[in-house]
Amino acid sequence: MDTKGRLVAGSHNRNEFVLINADDIGRVTSVKELSGQICQICGDEIEITVDGESFVACNECAFPVCRPCYEYERREGNQACPQCKTRYKRIKGSPRVEGDEEEDDLDDIENELDYGINGRDPQHIAEAMLSARLNTGRGTSNASGLTTPAELDSSAVPPGIPLLTYGQEDADVSPDKHALIIPPFMSRGKKVHPMPFPDSPMSLPPRPMDPKKDLAVYGYGSVAWKDRMEEWKKRQNDKLQMVKHEGENGVNYDGGGPYDPGLPKMDEGRQPLSRKLPIPSSRINPYRIIIILRLVILGLFFHYRILHPVNDAYALWLISVICEVWFAVSWIFDQFPKWYPIERETYLDRLSLRYEKEGQPSELAAVDIFVSTVDPMKEPPLITANTVLSILAVDYPVDKVSCYVSDDGAAMLTFEALSETSEFARKWVPFCKKFNIEPRAPEWYFSQKVDYLKDKLNPAFVRERRAMKREYEVFKVRINGLVAMAQKVPEEGWTMQDGTPWPGNNVRDHPGMIQVFLGQNGVRDVEGNELPSLVYVSREKRPGFEHHKKAGAMNALIRVTAILSNAPYLLNVDCDHYINNSKALREAMCFMMDPISGKAICYVQFPQRFDGIDRHDRYSNRNVVFFDINMKGLDGIQGPIYVGTGCVFRRQALYGYDAPKQKKPPRKTCNCWPKWCCCCFGSGKKKRSKSKESNKKNTKSKESSTKQIHALENIEEGIEGIDSEKSSLMPQVKFEKKFGQSPTFVASTLLEDGGVLPGANPASLLKEAIHVISCGYEDKTEWGKEVGWIYGSVTEDILTGFKMHCHGWRSVYCMPKRPAFKGSAPINLSDRLHQVLRWALGSVEIFLSRHCPIWYGYNGGLKPLERFSYINSVVYPLTSIPLLVYCTLPAVCLLTGKFIVPEISSYASILFMGLFISIAATSILEMQWGHVAIDDWWRNEQFWVIGGVSSHLFALFQGLLKVLAGVNTNFTVTSKAADDGEFSELYLFKWTSLLIPPMTLLIINIIGVIVGVSDAINNGYETWGPLFGRLFFALWVIMHLYPFLKGLMGKQDGLPTIIVVWSILLASIFSLLWVRINPFTNKGGIVLEVCGLNCD
Repeated sequence: MDTKGRLVAGSHNRNEFVLINADDIGRVTSVKELSGQICQICGDEIEITVDGESFVACNECAFPVCRPCYEYERREGNQACPQCKTRYKRIKGSPRVEGDEEEDDLDDIENELDYGINGRDPQHIAEAMLSARLNTGRGTSNASGLTTPAELDSSAVPPGIPLLTYGQEDADVSPDKHALIIPPFMSRGKKVHPMPFPDSPMSLPPRPMDPKKDLAVYGYGSVAWKDRMEEWKKRQNDKLQMVKHEGENGVNYDGGGPYDPGLPKMDEGRQPLSRKLPIPSSRINPYRIIIILRLVILGLFFHYRILHPVNDAYALWLISVICEVWFAVSWIFDQFPKWYPIERETYLDRLSLRYEKEGQPSELAAVDIFVSTVDPMKEPPLITANTVLSILAVDYPVDKVSCYVSDDGAAMLTFEALSETSEFARKWVPFCKKFNIEPRAPEWYFSQKVDYLKDKLNPAFVRERRAMKREYEVFKVRINGLVAMAQKVPEEGWTMQDGTPWPGNNVRDHPGMIQVFLGQNGVRDVEGNELPSLVYVSREKRPGFEHHKKAGAMNALIRVTAILSNAPYLLNVDCDHYINNSKALREAMCFMMDPISGKAICYVQFPQRFDGIDRHDRYSNRNVVFFDINMKGLDGIQGPIYVGTGCVFRRQALYGYDAPKQKKPPRKTCNCWPKWCCCCFGSGKKKRSKSKESNKKNTKSKESSTKQIHALENIEEGIEGIDSEKSSLMPQVKFEKKFGQSPTFVASTLLEDGGVLPGANPASLLKEAIHVISCGYEDKTEWGKEVGWIYGSVTEDILTGFKMHCHGWRSVYCMPKRPAFKGSAPINLSDRLHQVLRWALGSVEIFLSRHCPIWYGYNGGLKPLERFSYINSVVYPLTSIPLLVYCTLPAVCLLTGKFIVPEISSYASILFMGLFISIAATSILEMQWGHVAIDDWWRNEQFWVIGGVSSHLFALFQGLLKVLAGVNTNFTVTSKAADDGEFSELYLFKWTSLLIPPMTLLIINIIGVIVGVSDAINNGYETWGPLFGRLFFALWVIMHLYPFLKGLMGKQDGLPTIIVVWSILLASIFSLLWVRINPFTNKGGIVLEVCGLNCD
């Protein structure tokens, strides 16, 4: 799409469509004029011959017909031109049909035996293969021009003619009469290449030879003729694109049959693109045994706890038991989804061998990449620019990559920064690809503390690297200059270079905007190579409309990309998550483009990795336990949950379609017993009836697949054969209710393999793009309900992935050795707590909605253990109340002198020891198979307590107020101090109300420890025994809150004012308790006795 570098802005509701920054409005060339002629029968583009000219079927009138339709008309039709009715003549490259004149001067044997496959796109081949499967054995021809085995039936040839054999000589024929004829789709005993036709269970009879035709057409002789046939077979192998290999669980998702063991694997390109790596049995079996033992011990533990109440502290005992029951239920929801952990391995070389053949255009699928940003003051434009540069330099065909930046704040700063980024990309992208550097985000590449001269013997690299670093420094100065200029907004608003006011001056009331920076004609890099597309998008916003924040922006991008590029796959990343591995898209395509298992995958999720985190990861920002243990466990069930960024989607799955149904392999039957005693007896009728039903279904699917859906008129025509006007409009009404009133977008949703609609006018595409991002487009549609990102929660990622899994899709977890994406995370305590607050609030909103996994989606394809995981992901904020109470109990026990457990017997001590040992063993085994370090595990445990008693607790009450009472509450973060230097943000203290609960817990437990120890010193050694249990309980809480205490202290050389305030409060509380404690006075008083001496 060529917009001549202009910003397109407009509003569909107001009937506005303007082009900004243009001296004149140039003529927009239509797609038909740019791409050549269109076939008048099927609507496909007419191919270009080897001579560089368009294919001409009829030499009399030159009526535009593509080669597949021409060959089909010659083979199945009346063999005449639809316009002038002149009989079609055979054109070189097409197979002969009955009635062709003999052409002695034309030697075209390779194309005569090429049964219509040469020069066709994969969609034609796939349809032909499906048709061939349906017609095998029925003696029919398919609509795509491929000859099926039924057409080669030897019964059609009259007997009595000398026979030729398949692959061997016939003793009845003299050696000087031999000729070797091999059917193009079959060989003896094994297949030449992966093909859509299964081998016949019966051996083929010798085929009779017609000397009058066979000798003239196929040649006569032995050695020379065999050499030509071998050369032809080699060419045929290169032409066949459809590859069949064994999929997951031996099931095909493309409607084909089970895997054929006779299929040869002749090279690396035929091997699977990925494979599962199960956890070794030496690690996973003990892990599962420990889980079962822990369940048994847990049952015995609750049996003991319930039957042995503490009478003198009944309230404390009852509260503790309730909390422990909830912890056990939460543990079950968290533990059992990790029952089948797996890892995966990809083979990028096989992907290239299969889809990137030398001398041919790349067949890798196109990918649209979404980058979302809102406020450039909170999300620095330099960070967004680095993310965009890493996308444009990705190791993927440039014509298959389109980057769309969603600016939901309509900021001119973001727009100008992207303009500068597109200019710098012309220098940065060729540098990255020339020297194959990693990572391809310049800020992080130049900040690497490595010797860039190591293993780089090319002096040109050193010279160009230094020059590129200088260019990047200039680029940073320009971006930072834009940021400094944007600090002060003019009263009249921003104005563009040509004097036009910036359309987004009013953030809450502005039209939709689209600007194509890269990808238009004439814009290339400094070396003259093409660049990926870069498009700026800002959806329309008007007062009175609900815009649904990030989820609404993502849905607007889905519609815009469907109009402009319509790639079958989407990648969404946050503006601060750059591509760290340039082969990340290829890693995802190893799963998505797998011809068998790939069709059932809705998305490929990559783990999140972060830069700029301190070595100790004080607040567990890396979240290693979740990404390296929990997600591997989910990958063995139905796939990982969607975490909001670093995820490659299948576009059709986002449209709310169900996953393709699994076709089970045929049952194995036995022939070793008589039929009357075999378990398979009586199944013949059932099998025949089932086969008839499946044939009917396949026929219907074939008919639906052969319909041309490229033209917009086909959607509006409705169902053919129904006279009722209302019935004829039902399909269109149904599509509009689901996707909205845009015929162009609706037509794009029907293209499973993506691509822009043929014959579409670029000017009309621009208007449709503005239309689909209008603020009222989603009204009375299923957007946000069943289509796209799902609304109803601030964590739209969990809800969106959950809906896809309920539709029967599965997801895949991809962990390449080099992390695919890296981002930035808040490393100071207050920002981290607010991030966790937002996640927990979204879970509470889902829990209180109709999409709660406890009661939603039972009729779909969600597996039970996958449901356990989703339940755990929405109920974990509820754990905050039992956790807060349980962390308070140690202090209460120490202050009151009572305990929640009665005197421990030998049996009870064994139970407690067994429970603690099982917990430790489970954690150790998880760290082993998840490759997680013990310090990462411990940091995760600590922050689980810190976040649980603060962010999760506030999120629970905030969610209840928001959903039930409609009250929105916000917690402000105030910056108090800052220091320069590395990890300075770690010591940045920001006061927020989220700090109050953990601070209170920390103080009362410290007080409890002091009281308990003082009391034991006062009462003698007999009180030390019961004290140890209470002290252990309190110290457990203090150890988990230790990172929180360090966060309050900041740097060791300074003391925040808030600590002084709380120290005074703590001293006051301690003074008030002094009367009760007073370790220097015996609680029973001084006993006075008469000594018996008379002192007088």
